[in-house]
Amino acid sequence: MSYTVGLISLGCPKNQVDAEHILAALDEAGFEIVDYVDGCDAVIVNTCGFIDDAKKEAIENILDMVELKNEGVINSIIVTGCLAERYQDEILTEIPEVDTIVGIGANGDIVNIVKNTIEGAGMSTYPPKDELPLDAQRILTTPSYWAYLKIADGCSNRCTYCTIPSIRGAMRSRKIESIVEEAKQLAEIGVKELVVIAQDTTAYGIDLYGEYKLPELLNALCEVDGIEWIRLLYCYPDKVTDELINTMAKQEKIVNYIDLPLQHCNDGILKAMNRKGDKAQIESVIDHLRAAMPDVAIRTTFITGFPGEGEDEFEELNVFINEKEFDRLGCFTFSPQEGTPAAEMENQVEDDVKVRRGEILMEDQYLIMQEKNDAKIGNEYKVLVEGYDAYSDSYYGRTYMDAPEIDGQIHFTSDEDLDEGDFVTVEVLGVNEYDLIGKMI
Repeated sequence: MSYTVGLISLGCPKNQVDAEHILAALDEAGFEIVDYVDGCDAVIVNTCGFIDDAKKEAIENILDMVELKNEGVINSIIVTGCLAERYQDEILTEIPEVDTIVGIGANGDIVNIVKNTIEGAGMSTYPPKDELPLDAQRILTTPSYWAYLKIADGCSNRCTYCTIPSIRGAMRSRKIESIVEEAKQLAEIGVKELVVIAQDTTAYGIDLYGEYKLPELLNALCEVDGIEWIRLLYCYPDKVTDELINTMAKQEKIVNYIDLPLQHCNDGILKAMNRKGDKAQIESVIDHLRAAMPDVAIRTTFITGFPGEGEDEFEELNVFINEKEFDRLGCFTFSPQEGTPAAEMENQVEDDVKVRRGEILMEDQYLIMQEKNDAKIGNEYKVLVEGYDAYSDSYYGRTYMDAPEIDGQIHFTSDEDLDEGDFVTVEVLGVNEYDLIGKMI
């Protein structure tokens, strides 16, 4: 008998890759994988548990599945991922309708877990975190022309606000040979853009080789036929070396785009966060990136309302953002997480103050983005086609400046029929909010 399994994956791209491993293992074992939940023998909710909003989303999805189970629409519920690892049996206590809950170390045995659950033997099990498979087959849940490439799992940085080390353990890097082999397999099935990810991408290799190996890995990935774009996310500024910058500038396949989660610029706040480096070091990295690649697009994120952030510290951050004029910027309000040092710190900031500060930063960033986008009018860019919008009778896609799922797009007209995954050249004619408008040349 063939069992049907649906999967809901929440949270970050790293968790999404874990979900793709789960899907491939179940498919290989003969399960029928479906992209809906109605009528499923089992629904897996692959959760995130990083911040309050993510926990709320995960619980809401679990409760939605509970309602469907009670109505007889689905047979069983399995909870995996970070929320499962973090809260373990608390979920079963609070939501007893869940049949099975397993930690991330159990992903390697997911076939038996799903089979046993469907056949009535629910369980809860939490093997060591380092048993999470890093090298495994995948069923892509991204479009066929781009994919995330996870090069490591876990984190050893121990920022005072972050639960990732306790949830996913210390950093574990994959071997270069394994990563390159996966890149080749992805290229063979039509992937053209690799989005390189880890909790701290720039720390890659330190645990395995005793030194940072991201530049060496990138050079090897650039040799893979069929891959045209390589994009870097989650690069910590204290580990963005001159070697890495030079590699990015030299290799044509590595797009001139980097994600630098800076979180703050005030030295006192950075120290309280246990972030390595200081404001001067951050400014130096930004200067070096822009000197080596004048057209580099820098994405970053900041946290407002971290304990001890007074008006002076916030003003310093606001001035910093306006001076540096980042190409892409996201802002989060500080979310105290139980078990982290930051949750117990003095001088906690009121929620309404956190929100107000975040709004100020994003309003300023909107003006910066408008100015930057206006300056692009008349320029020509290589664009990766992502689809066609019948309503506006135009195609849409991304330039090198835009990471999938998080950044903007360019909408453009074309006299030719195009396919998803095509690369074309587009002239920018105008701006609409955060997106560009253009025509194919």
